[in-house]
Amino acid sequence: MTSRPLTLFHLSDIHFGLEDVAALEWVRSEIAVRRPDAVIITGDHTMRARHREWAAATRWITALEVPVTINIGNHDMPYFNLIERFVAPYKRFEGMRSLVEREIDLPGLAIVPLKTVRRWQPRPNWSKGWVTPQALDRCLAALDALPAGTKALVSVHHPLREVGTHGTALTRHGEAALAQLAKRGVLGVLSGHVHDPFDIAEPTAQGPVRMIGAGTLSERVRSTPPSFNELTWDGARLEVVVRNLEGVPTPAMRIDDVPPDAMPPRAPGEPVAPVDRVPAVDPPVH
Repeated sequence: MTSRPLTLFHLSDIHFGLEDVAALEWVRSEIAVRRPDAVIITGDHTMRARHREWAAATRWITALEVPVTINIGNHDMPYFNLIERFVAPYKRFEGMRSLVEREIDLPGLAIVPLKTVRRWQPRPNWSKGWVTPQALDRCLAALDALPAGTKALVSVHHPLREVGTHGTALTRHGEAALAQLAKRGVLGVLSGHVHDPFDIAEPTAQGPVRMIGAGTLSERVRSTPPSFNELTWDGARLEVVVRNLEGVPTPAMRIDDVPPDAMPPRAPGEPVAPVDRVPAVDPPVH
């Protein structure tokens, strides 16, 4: 048991370059006032990994003055410079390199990262997730090294779902990774990428794993207004509340399945949050 409840803020998909300025100012104020024990940002800090976008992301994140860990998102890899993408894909993280995939150890609770992006993939769509054996081994070794009795949350960018609503492969080797995480009894897997929040018990061969997705803090909304997750761990129960500027209740903000991507739902059967804030037109991409 923890000596006091721990508070974590789970942010994702800020997409500097298309960030929601009002939402970010509100979140920064909440962090300054509430002083969470940690902030987890599960990737896509920029829109197209431009230098000016990375500079803005670095200024905002390094000014938070609380423990922070960040995951790499597919939008964070060099987009226009393929040479840099292959030779030095993380060069633009330099201003906050110490935060990238940083394990955070709190009383009775650890946040352990798992990388789900690759500089290239043997399939046309490189925006989707891929768990390499090396990345999974690093994550599992960190989990296995935790002191007895310490619980863990695993942070990723892509949801660890092999197939989505329409049978589209999302994260290669995600199912096997989830099974290994279930075997180790993790409290949950924190992710982003799809721009709508969710809280789903995902079945695996080793038992269920709680998959917790955060929404976006950008203008690229899918079916919910900009938001972040506030997590509270009291040593026995993990509570997750979806926070947003409009005060929409948590149940109305959540989708009940993992969509194939972050684009607004346009076809029958795609998951839509009860608040149903699907934009009339697709959001900008540049």
